[in-house]
Amino acid sequence: MCVNPIWTARASRRLSGAGVRVVTVVGFPLGASPTSSKVDEARRAADGGASELDMVANLGALREGDLCAVHDDIRAVVSAAEAHPVKVILESGLITRRELVVAALLAVNAGARFLKTSTGFAYTRSGSGYLPLGATTGHVSLLRALGPHAVGVKASGGIRTFDDAAALVRAGASRLGASASLAIVSAA
Repeated sequence: MCVNPIWTARASRRLSGAGVRVVTVVGFPLGASPTSSKVDEARRAADGGASELDMVANLGALREGDLCAVHDDIRAVVSAAEAHPVKVILESGLITRRELVVAALLAVNAGARFLKTSTGFAYTRSGSGYLPLGATTGHVSLLRALGPHAVGVKASGGIRTFDDAAALVRAGASRLGASASLAIVSAA
């Protein structure tokens, strides 16, 4: 169960013994927080009972080409999280393919346990409304090819149907994040 940081401790207490892992976010949703703030969020999350952390990579630094800042930001959060797995959200729909490759390699090198496609908050305007810039099979298969087998790939954002989910798993996703989970499972 993924909750906002403010609810981590409460959710952990209420779900204790239920077999449900509590996950929270760091630097959400834009990754634009200073590293010191992300480190504080990671420590508080771990102390509050979070099992895993989903952090957003510093996309501004990535777009500017400040790769040391991206790496060091991730490394600091992984270190602060101690033994808690960190999933690094790369917001694949907002960056170029080259930036995605670089960010994924930096995240793996910095100790990320998962590469995650997106927050699910990015959209683009189309003629008929807004479309999510979330998980695609192309992004998932690329991330799967870049990361060692021990590093998971989580597809997230815009997954609405069973067919979407199945295609992402076939492309290499080891986990899915979807707000339409009930509809996906019902269709199965």
